[in-house]
Amino acid sequence: MVYTDIATRTYNHGWRLDPIVRSLLDTDFYKLLMLQLIWRLHRDTQATFALINRTRSVRLAEVIDEGELRAQLDHARTLRLGKKELIWLAGNSFYGNARMFDPEFLAWLKDFRLPEYELRVVDGQFELHFAGPWTHTTMWEIPALSIINELRARAAMAGKDRFALDILYARAKAKMWDKVERLRHLPDLVLSDFGTRRRHGFLWQRWCVEAVKEGLGDRFIGTSNVLLAMDSDLEAIGTNAHELPMVAAALAENDGALATAPYRVLDEWRQAYDGNLLIALPDAFGTTAFLRNAPEWVADWTGFRPDSAPPIAGGEQILDWWRERGRDPRRKLLIFSDGMDVDSIEATYRYFHGRVRTSFGWGTNLTNDFRDCDPDGGAGLAPISLVCKVVSANGRPAVKLSDNPAKATGEPKEIERYLRVFGEADRGVQPVRV
Repeated sequence: MVYTDIATRTYNHGWRLDPIVRSLLDTDFYKLLMLQLIWRLHRDTQATFALINRTRSVRLAEVIDEGELRAQLDHARTLRLGKKELIWLAGNSFYGNARMFDPEFLAWLKDFRLPEYELRVVDGQFELHFAGPWTHTTMWEIPALSIINELRARAAMAGKDRFALDILYARAKAKMWDKVERLRHLPDLVLSDFGTRRRHGFLWQRWCVEAVKEGLGDRFIGTSNVLLAMDSDLEAIGTNAHELPMVAAALAENDGALATAPYRVLDEWRQAYDGNLLIALPDAFGTTAFLRNAPEWVADWTGFRPDSAPPIAGGEQILDWWRERGRDPRRKLLIFSDGMDVDSIEATYRYFHGRVRTSFGWGTNLTNDFRDCDPDGGAGLAPISLVCKVVSANGRPAVKLSDNPAKATGEPKEIERYLRVFGEADRGVQPVRV
C-alpha cells in the first residue's frame, strides 16, 4: 500500500474538479446485495430518495457551494463499472459464496448509470431528491452522502496553511490510533469498517481502514466499502438496510398487509441469500413490534442487527426472544453498528462476551472523528447526522418509525397510521449525534 500524504494532498487541492466519487464501487456492499434483489423482483417499482439533515443547526447550503455540489453529482452520473470491477464482482467469493451475483445481473450492471437528481436550496438547507426506478435511485444514497460530507470537510479546511493541515491530520491519526490500541485489549473482537456514508473523505477512510487492519490483524474482518475491499484485499461486509421493509410497507394495500410487510420482504431475502447474510434488521417499525409478530423461521436466521435501540438493551431483548423460542443465543450473532465508538464497543463487547457472538460495524466515529483536532479551534469538521432515505414508493409515502423517535422519517399522518398498526412499545428518544 502506498500511503498518501493527506495534508499535502489537501493543501495542494486546486483542480477545477477533484472528484469525490471515482467509481460506482465506492459504495456499501449491502447496496449491491439489495440491488440484485430489487432487480430480480421489483424492477417496476418507482422509488424516491431524499437527503435528510438531522443536524438542522448546520445549514449545509451556507457551507457548501451549490455549483460545486452539482459538479460532483454530475461527475458521479458519468461513472460506469469497468471491466476489472465487473470481473472482480463475478469472480470473487463473498460470504463463502463464489457466485453471489448472477451473470445476468452483472450484464445489466455493466450499463448502469446513476439517474438524474433534483436539487434546490430552502432556508439554508439543500433539498436533494432522486426519483425514478428503484433499481437506479437506490444507488444514489451512498455517493450523495459521501459527496456532501466531503465537500463540507473541504470547506472547513479551505484557507488553512500547510502547517495547520499537518497538525490537523496528525492529531486525527493519533486519536484514531489511541482507539485501536484500546480495542486491542478485546481478544475476541470482530470488527469491520462501516464508515463510507459519513466519512471525512475517501483518502481518510482508506487510511483508517489500513490502520485498523494493521492494528487489529484478523480481528478486523473487512469493510463495507466495495472499492476498498477490492483494492485492499479485504472482505466486503454488509447485508440489508431499512429501505427494503420501508418500500414493502409503502406498497401495502391495507393495514393488514402493512403489518406483515417486514416479513414478506425478509422471505424474499431468505430465498435469495443464506448463511451469514441471514441477518434481520428489526427496528424499521420498532423492534418490539417486529419480534412480537415475527414468524418462527426468523428465529432460525443467523442473527440480528439491532440498530436504533441502545445496544445493550436492544441486544438483551433479542436474546430473550431467542430463548423463548428454544434457540441458544450462544450460536447466534448480534451486529452492532449504530453510532458505535470505543466506549460503546468496549461496554457492549464485555456485556455480551460468552453469551452470544458479536460483531461491530464501526462507522462515522472511525472515518470522521475530527472533534478537537482543528488547531484553529473550529467546529466545522465535527460530524453531523446526515441520511438519505426512501420517501415514497410508487407515489405512496414511505415511513421509518425506528426505536428512536428522533430518527423517524415520513409524513406525520402516515407516521400516526404506522404507530396505530405497529404500536409504540419500547420506543424512546435518544440523542442522535452521527
